[in-house]
Amino acid sequence: MDGNGRWANERGEERRRGHAAGVNAVRDIVTECARAKLPWLSLYALSTENYRARPRFEVMWLMVLLKKFLIDERPTLMENDVRLRSTGRIDELPAAVVKELRKTEALTAGNRGMTLVLALNYGGRREIADAARAIAEAAIAGKIDPAVVDEATVGRHLYDPTMPDVDLLVRTAGELRVSNFLLWQISYAEIWSTPICWPDFRKPHLVEALAAYAGRRRKFGGLLPGAGR
Repeated sequence: MDGNGRWANERGEERRRGHAAGVNAVRDIVTECARAKLPWLSLYALSTENYRARPRFEVMWLMVLLKKFLIDERPTLMENDVRLRSTGRIDELPAAVVKELRKTEALTAGNRGMTLVLALNYGGRREIADAARAIAEAAIAGKIDPAVVDEATVGRHLYDPTMPDVDLLVRTAGELRVSNFLLWQISYAEIWSTPICWPDFRKPHLVEALAAYAGRRRKFGGLLPGAGR
C-alpha cells in the first residue's frame, strides 16, 4: 500500500495524515473485495524494514492507527463475513497492538467469507530464513529427514502455511518492485501497477486491476494449449 507519505507531501501535510487517509482506502477496498467474493486479500501494512528504519515517532503513530483500526473495523469485518489473519513477526509489535489483533482474529475466526491477511513486521526473506531455521531444527531433532525436504516442506514452515500462492500483486504509487513481499508466494503472481497513491485507491482502480488480471494468460512455466512445440 504505497504512497501514503507522497500523498500527504503533495498536499503540504504531515506524513501521518497520509497514513490516516490510507486507512479509509483499506476499509473501502476490503469491503469491495469481500462483496466481489474474492477468497483472499493480503495487505502489506508494515514491513520489517519500515518497522526498524522509519523514524520512531512515525512508527508509533502507525501503531496507534493500527490499534484503532483493529478495534473500529470489527463491525465492518463481521458485517462482510471477513476473517482476519496476520503474518510476520507479530510478537515483536507493541503488546497493546498484539492484544487487539488477537482479539479481532478471534472474533472473526468463524467468518466464512473472504480471508484478510495483514502483513505486519513482515519481510519475505526473513520468512524464508525462519522457515529454513525451523526445518534445520526439526532435522537435528530427528523429526525431518533432510533427504526428503522439498517445496512442500518449506511451505509447511512458512508463517501461515494455509495461505495460497498470490494470483495478483497490485502496486500503487507507480512502484515496480516486489519490495520483499511474500517472496515465496508470488513466484507466479501477475503484477499490476498504478500511479494512484494508496489513499486514493478505490473501487474503479480495483476493478481495473481485476480486469487486467482477467485478461492475462497464465502459463506457470509451461506452454499454453495449442502452442508450438
